[in-house]
Amino acid sequence: MTSYMKYYETLYLIRPDLEVEDYKGVIEKYHKIIEANNGVIINVDEWGKRSLAYNVERFRDGFYVLVRFCGEPDLPDKLLKDFRLDESVLKYIVVKLKDSVDPEELKQGDTSSASEANKKEEVKAKDGSK
Repeated sequence: MTSYMKYYETLYLIRPDLEVEDYKGVIEKYHKIIEANNGVIINVDEWGKRSLAYNVERFRDGFYVLVRFCGEPDLPDKLLKDFRLDESVLKYIVVKLKDSVDPEELKQGDTSSASEANKKEEVKAKDGSK
């Protein structure tokens, strides 16, 4: 039996003055919140440290993390509550991408699209084109 869930994406900005283990701990904290609330993480994309267009709480840069996940309708509110209380997170947003999806289908699709993108990059690199 297939269980359908809502499909979300969250992008959050972690303060740049954290140690590596603290930075990883923040990411792990939000993974645990998603999983503890019966959510399914589809994809995590750590963009790394990037410059900001303007100062945010006196910082000119920060670590960006993009997470795509499936969950029940109350999960984004739980994440937002924790984001608001967490001093390690400078900015955050949660967006609903789709109303009803099968998480297993998304996981399979995400893996295949990632491998296709890697193959395209390899082809470009081999023939010397950019």
